[in-house]
Amino acid sequence: VQLQASGGGLVQAGGSLRLSCAASERTFSQHVMGWFRQAPGKEREFVATIGWNGGSTDYSDSVKGRFTISRDNAKNTVYLQMNSLKPEDTAVYYCAAGKRYYSASRLENEYNYWGQGTQVTVSS
Repeated sequence: VQLQASGGGLVQAGGSLRLSCAASERTFSQHVMGWFRQAPGKEREFVATIGWNGGSTDYSDSVKGRFTISRDNAKNTVYLQMNSLKPEDTAVYYCAAGKRYYSASRLENEYNYWGQGTQVTVSS
């Protein structure tokens, strides 16, 4: 599965962005999907995940209530709607595809395919 993330950019604190991740294969609909991020000098961390059929979602505590993950299996695309952005959300955001027929998962080692990353910068 090849993944292409887009939608990053520069935004002021309190603003919004929507990230998209397009998958190359029609089997996309069978995979759990996740968003992770890596800030400068920090390890990559979990942000949000959605199960293969959209029936389960999970978020990190730092983004819960501000970010929403969704998927459109007809378009082979997963989205991350980010509202009320904070400077601490600044990072490179990566989408990832995990195992087939899995529910939402925070575990990075359950993801086999990774996109190239898209930069999100939030100014104060």
